[in-house]
Amino acid sequence: MLKEFKKFIMRGNVIDLAVGVVIGGAFGKIITSLVNDLIMPLISLIMGKVNFADLKYVITPATEEVAEVAFKYGSFLQSVIDFLIISLSIFLMIKLLSSFKKKKEEEPAAEPELSKEEVLLAEIRDLIKEKQV
Repeated sequence: MLKEFKKFIMRGNVIDLAVGVVIGGAFGKIITSLVNDLIMPLISLIMGKVNFADLKYVITPATEEVAEVAFKYGSFLQSVIDFLIISLSIFLMIKLLSSFKKKKEEEPAAEPELSKEEVLLAEIRDLIKEKQV
């Protein structure tokens, strides 16, 4: 069982997936910081200095005995914007990578040089075809 596990772990796909998850996690943190620290302050400045994290709909106000019950839709809006930016970034990255892949596929492969024997065989084949017609 240990050998099978080692074989499974050492497959290229598993290692690629692990690297992708780690990079994706770090990328998610960068985008979250971009949204929280740069984009949302700009949006709140444009909209009249509203902090999106503080946006909420209070259902039951806080009292001495009970904590406030509210829908905190501002945090949700930030998460949606986060998701949209991450999705857009991944889409653009995949589009860029696929365009590079397409360019590689479109490049015609250079025809290999034929050896003297192959050239002679091709001539013989062509002569035989001419005689049969």
